[in-house]
Amino acid sequence: MSRSLCHIVATEDAGSRLDALCAARGLYASRSAAARAIEEGRVFVNGATVSKKHAVAAGDTIVYEVDEEPESVVVYGEPIDLDVRFEDEDMLVLSKQIGLVCHPSVDHAHGTLVNALIWHCGEDNLCNVQGEEADRLGIVHRLDRDTSGLMLAAKTDEAGRELMAQIQDRAVDRHYIALVHGIMAHDTGMIDAPIARSADERCRMAVRDVPSAREAITTFCVLERFEAGPKDDGYSLIECKLFTGRTHQIRVHMQYTRHPIVGDPVYNAHGPRDARAQLGLRRQFLHSYSIAFEHPTTGEPMAFADNLPRDLQEALDSLAARSLGKTEAGREVAELMATSPVPSVEGEVPDE
Repeated sequence: MSRSLCHIVATEDAGSRLDALCAARGLYASRSAAARAIEEGRVFVNGATVSKKHAVAAGDTIVYEVDEEPESVVVYGEPIDLDVRFEDEDMLVLSKQIGLVCHPSVDHAHGTLVNALIWHCGEDNLCNVQGEEADRLGIVHRLDRDTSGLMLAAKTDEAGRELMAQIQDRAVDRHYIALVHGIMAHDTGMIDAPIARSADERCRMAVRDVPSAREAITTFCVLERFEAGPKDDGYSLIECKLFTGRTHQIRVHMQYTRHPIVGDPVYNAHGPRDARAQLGLRRQFLHSYSIAFEHPTTGEPMAFADNLPRDLQEALDSLAARSLGKTEAGREVAELMATSPVPSVEGEVPDE
């Protein structure tokens, strides 16, 4: 089953290739999907079929066919291990393992954090504040599948709405540790660069100056630097703080600064080409190690810290002999992490 939708070309899109515009404006999931639909005669410009290279004009009417959405994903509890650091009748703090998607989707119908939370708490004991469907129970914010570390979940709708409000108001203090390629020149910095869907691949994000881009602000602080080797350009261990919560924000911003995160399989432009420079990692060296907020019901200040999981610690240990020394901030973070628990659930990166 399919249905027809309509899109009017905006002035700023005049002159764009048809397939590129269809992808950039979300008519299709990717440029290749748009090209395939155009070639199949499912896209019409002002009532006529044209080639994928056709340059659109402002005011053109694009009628395009899309397949009907699949049926809603059925969610249920699954016995997936969770590393819970705090839990009461309102909420949980947990250290999410790698390989765990936060909520079900067409590509990940089960085996998600939501499935684990339902098993752990019961379906009736989780908030449902992120949509009408019950596929995001307990979720108030997300981490990428292969980003590990601390995150929040809520049991009641009241707690869920309060935590989401704190996140929206930037009152939840979220800090990440990342290892990036290259030796960063400055000890601290701010990246204020808007993020939107990539014009070339809709599943990726990019820094773009387009109307659909959303404000994205990340600050960073260098913790330790490591000298360059024969197969790499050196490394910098950094702490990042999020002031906004855009999809893949830190990963996109670090690629934008030409210091991509070590091991990142997607946002790796400007990084060394030799695979050995990834230090044996199969996922991005990015860990949510610190989170602070007010309890959604009592208002009590709460703060949690998490140590590095084994794969990231081993990668970091492999650079010990090349250390150029910790900064003052690096020594403070090292002291904090030394007293923080190591994640008890490791997870694994699934084979694609």
